[in-house]
Amino acid sequence: MTAPITLAKWTLEQYHQMIVAGILNDQRVELLHGEIIQMTPEGEPHAFYSRTNAKYLERLLGDRAEVLQGKPITIPATQSEPEPDIAIVQPLGREYLQHHPYPENVLWLIEYANTSLRKDMDPKAKAYATAGIVEYWVVNLQKMELIIMRQPQQDQYTSQTILTSGAIAPLAFPDVNISVNKLLD
Repeated sequence: MTAPITLAKWTLEQYHQMIVAGILNDQRVELLHGEIIQMTPEGEPHAFYSRTNAKYLERLLGDRAEVLQGKPITIPATQSEPEPDIAIVQPLGREYLQHHPYPENVLWLIEYANTSLRKDMDPKAKAYATAGIVEYWVVNLQKMELIIMRQPQQDQYTSQTILTSGAIAPLAFPDVNISVNKLLD
């Protein structure tokens, strides 16, 4: 009888040790569910939209939140340390010298997906939902639509809305209207 193949999983501590030792230098990787995953190279549209809209969100939110671009967040519950395109986090200043934002520091996340749509909608969404991150947006660059996921339960979001125009208020800032057109144009 043939035994099933079992992959070895990495812990956050082991992943951080590899980073400190320089083993992962010059590699675009992230830890998802204990697996070191190669990050998809960013094409021009992906880079443009994430850069432009991070600036847009910074202007809208001011000092109410910190807008991070492509920086790690740490999710101990799933042994994950993804690098979302945009993370809107609590403005904790120097506390982030001690640790990357944890799920309780994350207000909402945004991923821009062209070739990475499957990864953003499955393993990343599962990690974020498991961690209890209350709001996760995916901008599908192939269809030019905004997918809004809310109400995490276990490893999935139970609410999903797709918008192609109009405005949306994030749960963390119900008084802030974000132009869907701006996110997609």
